[in-house]
Amino acid sequence: MEPGRRSRLALLTDLYQFTMAYGYWRAGRHWEPAEFELSFRRCPFQGGFALGAGLGECLAFLRGFSLSQADIEYVRSALPSGTDEAFFDYLRTVDASEVTVAAVPEGSVVFPRVPLLQVKGPLLVVQLLESTLLCLVNYASLVATNAARFRLLAGPDKKLMEMGLRRAQGPDGALSASKYSYVGGFDFTSNVLAGQLYGIPVRGTVAHSYVVSFSALAEVQPRMLAPRAGGEPVDFPCLATTWLERACQLLRVPREGVNEGELAAFVSYAITFPCSFQGLVDTYSVMRSGVPNFCGVALALAQLGYRAIGVRLDSGDLARQAAAIRRMLRACSVQFQLPWFEAVPIAVSNDVSEQSLEAFGTEGSDIDMIGIGTHLVTCPQQPSLGCIYKLVQVNGRPRMKLTEEEEKMTLPGCKAAYRLRDAAGRPFMDLLALADESPPWAGQELEAWVLGASPEALRVIPAAVETLHRTYFKDGQVCEPLPSLPEVRSHAAASLRSLGPAHKRLREPEPYQVAMTEKLHVLLQTLRQASQ
Repeated sequence: MEPGRRSRLALLTDLYQFTMAYGYWRAGRHWEPAEFELSFRRCPFQGGFALGAGLGECLAFLRGFSLSQADIEYVRSALPSGTDEAFFDYLRTVDASEVTVAAVPEGSVVFPRVPLLQVKGPLLVVQLLESTLLCLVNYASLVATNAARFRLLAGPDKKLMEMGLRRAQGPDGALSASKYSYVGGFDFTSNVLAGQLYGIPVRGTVAHSYVVSFSALAEVQPRMLAPRAGGEPVDFPCLATTWLERACQLLRVPREGVNEGELAAFVSYAITFPCSFQGLVDTYSVMRSGVPNFCGVALALAQLGYRAIGVRLDSGDLARQAAAIRRMLRACSVQFQLPWFEAVPIAVSNDVSEQSLEAFGTEGSDIDMIGIGTHLVTCPQQPSLGCIYKLVQVNGRPRMKLTEEEEKMTLPGCKAAYRLRDAAGRPFMDLLALADESPPWAGQELEAWVLGASPEALRVIPAAVETLHRTYFKDGQVCEPLPSLPEVRSHAAASLRSLGPAHKRLREPEPYQVAMTEKLHVLLQTLRQASQ
């Protein structure tokens, strides 16, 4: 989301937040201290983890949260005509100056039922924050998790580029996708505005429209290109044609089958960007035209001291074609004594999905960069993370939602959360405790009741214990230094590295254990029995 708009989101909420706010105010309960928790019920994409994201956006929103006179006038028009005028006077005083937010650091691996955010403050105010905070966290965490899954499938060495701008759900969706795909492990974006706003490296060369706009070498202007080290400019189309002849002979490709318009497009682009020439080779025939034309132009550039930066494929069997292209590049490398030429990066795109990357894992070792759009930014496997924002305590009294669906039952009371690690440093359990309990320590034998599992306690001894939440917002101000976007990205990568392979499996992962202490378990059972 554009930074300047985050502080103007007071009305980016659901109407029932204001109807509830009026109800609290009429009952004289608007000032009561309350705590809400923002969490999710199940891991997305049938996986075993999620990445928490969106915290920075939430804090920016809270810092500027207030209702302008125009906002209040609109709320007046939306509520029933009999609404007490004094309520609107009260709304003029509403801000986040009495709100406290604790959160899991942005980019952390997170699990169901463990709060991403804990929001404390006057009941009316923290109720009004619900919809906006959910909006800012839901998609950010979903797309960051989706990006992380693509990164796990691609492995650490392949470069990943987010290119979903034209497929995203509107401008805000496109910017969020670029930002949080980067958090999840992507290297680049095609989105120029995201590059400007967030400092994400941007990449891009040409589309097929550029290639098909040329039909003959006579259209190339200017024609002259100077050597990189300096000297007299040469007629580059003539030089490229000479090298094309040699490449066609080596690769056993008929010269007459090579498309001259494609050659002209490559030559024109190479003259314009001699240090960053990349050939889009699938506009016509990849093997009979695109690759020979690329080789001719790239070899001509090499004679003048320049190095082409890559080949790009956007259709067909990407892995098979990449392997064939690599063989052709290797042949040119040997024949023309250019060792670097065989390693020219091959980039692919074309509706790439998780299934595509799984295939690349066995067949696509010649692919160096992958551009992903639709299947990344729209998250078609699961369009929403399904975050929830639930009241857990008000006026010092624990509160919970009771339902026959145990998954939808909330856990009462103000809580602390701890991540328990084994001797190898891998997390094996997140433990939820009441906030007034003494924190666990390394080497302590703990009794834990695993959520959704056996009613019997499990005994565990952690080798290390990490407190999950930090206080980021208090007294109307951000009170914890916020990391930069690259730092969030690095934290996400480290958090994922620490997670055990069984929990990171993208298909049928081993469920991660989230458990509660005896004291929280007793409170839960007491409230359940009292409601019957």
